[in-house]
Amino acid sequence: MLPPLLLLLLGLVASAAVRDAAADVPPSNKLIFILAGQSNMAGRGGVVGTHWDGLVPSPDCSPSPSILRLSPTLRWEQAREPLHQGIDGNRTCGVGPGMAFANALLRSAAGAGQVLGLVPCAVGGTRMAEWARGSELYADMVRRARVAVETGGRIGAVLWYQGESDTVRWADASEYGRRMGMLVRELRADLAMPHLLLIQVGLASGLGQYTQVVRDAQKSLRLRNVRFVDAMGLPFQDGHLHLNTQAQVQLGHMLAQSYLNYGTSTH
Repeated sequence: MLPPLLLLLLGLVASAAVRDAAADVPPSNKLIFILAGQSNMAGRGGVVGTHWDGLVPSPDCSPSPSILRLSPTLRWEQAREPLHQGIDGNRTCGVGPGMAFANALLRSAAGAGQVLGLVPCAVGGTRMAEWARGSELYADMVRRARVAVETGGRIGAVLWYQGESDTVRWADASEYGRRMGMLVRELRADLAMPHLLLIQVGLASGLGQYTQVVRDAQKSLRLRNVRFVDAMGLPFQDGHLHLNTQAQVQLGHMLAQSYLNYGTSTH
């Protein structure tokens, strides 16, 4: 029989282990958001060339115990900038709209006391055709979304900012509306969420001459539970393509307001 002092020590160690294990288990009531698209969703705020300045606006983009990120290895961890690090290939990521969005929700009456789970999926330089069902990007987004709800919680919305790469060729720009509509329908089917909310960001810039064609397609998408937030007019980091840090913060607030307005309109 073990001495009483040793039994006591073993009990304390076991209790500590249980507490540590519990701390690693994410809350089962998470409100989850899928962040997808290309570089402006992945975040280039503060990035010049291959260098990120490391500046994180406070409190808009500050980390919080109530904001989690699904990591590249499919584990929940505390979210912090750059949110898409390790997700967006080997590119240099900076500030995107995700953390500002989440912090704005937490500050709202509707978000008070919530635990938010962010699922970054955006990859820079991708065309809409590369997000079609059957593609690696689409499969990875669906897989990460499904894993996100395995530990409990529900998906509140998909935040979508993409299309700059579709402004280069007429064939892509003219098909944007049809492809976007298919993406929404197929994502809803594959996640078994027929009423899934998708908030798309209207382009502020493009890589080619067909930016307005893509914007028109975005604005004319007539599907239930699809909202439009316009980034046009927000300032750029590089003068013509990527939103700067403050623009990303503002966009995060706009996305949060769109989500909150949607919740109000459905009740």
